[in-house]
Amino acid sequence: MSGTLSRLSDDLASDLADCHLCPRHCAVDRTAGPAGRCGTGALARVDAAFAHFGEEPCLVGRGGSGTIFFGGCGLGCIFCQNASISRGGEGREMTADGLAGLMLALQQQGCQNVNLVTPTHVLPQCVSALDIAVRRGLSVPLVCNAGGYEDPGTLRRLDGVFDLFLPDLKTLDAERGRLWFGAPDYPEVACAALREMHRQVGPLVTDDRGAAVRGLVVRHLVMPGATEDAFAVMAFLASLGPGVAVSILAQYRPLAGATGCPGLERRPATTEVEAVIAEARRLGLRIVGTVS
Repeated sequence: MSGTLSRLSDDLASDLADCHLCPRHCAVDRTAGPAGRCGTGALARVDAAFAHFGEEPCLVGRGGSGTIFFGGCGLGCIFCQNASISRGGEGREMTADGLAGLMLALQQQGCQNVNLVTPTHVLPQCVSALDIAVRRGLSVPLVCNAGGYEDPGTLRRLDGVFDLFLPDLKTLDAERGRLWFGAPDYPEVACAALREMHRQVGPLVTDDRGAAVRGLVVRHLVMPGATEDAFAVMAFLASLGPGVAVSILAQYRPLAGATGCPGLERRPATTEVEAVIAEARRLGLRIVGTVS
């Protein structure tokens, strides 16, 4: 595995000079400093790393999910609850060796996994760190916790790296993609990305204690007035195969960036959330979390 990671690390690192890692295809030279939609340069910026007990139960396990939150983001949701991290420049730059040390420290603390949060734009840096960490004994499952707007070609290059994929699937409506993220192609790109993730890791597999060891878990944030969109999301997930795991989230709240967008001025109603959960059950999806 280490030899594979080393070769992949070198391959991905070369992309930073003409970046096409995400579907934005900014084609910027990130080796010269922070650039592009993600606002990130040659080094990954880490905002926080800790054992997280607020994730889905199958990810938390007994020791928590070892989350590493990266600064910057290529998607840029107008309703992002972590805008100070994704767009505000918070966090500190870390070398691959430093990032590998964080991964190993989380494992040493007894975390169930290492959970890379919003890693799309720093995949070269993450793989370089993994190459070091695996050679030093990293063995817990590795989670790619992403926004769903991923380049399928980039994902194919990662085949065999991640044990678990934890993407969002936010909408299947092109107009909402345009309004919410400036990405009208979000539905088609995200669907292609999730198909590739499912191909690589398959449905969720848990151990005898219910902790996730491999597979795909998809998050969907229920939005106000978008029940029909959520139903379409559930139908797509059901089309991937039997028993696809879904986490249905209801913690949307209007923030400054979303107040000017029609329909986003309120939280989703309890009846809307309940309808989405009922539809997921009707379709035979495996519900592994509901967060309000």
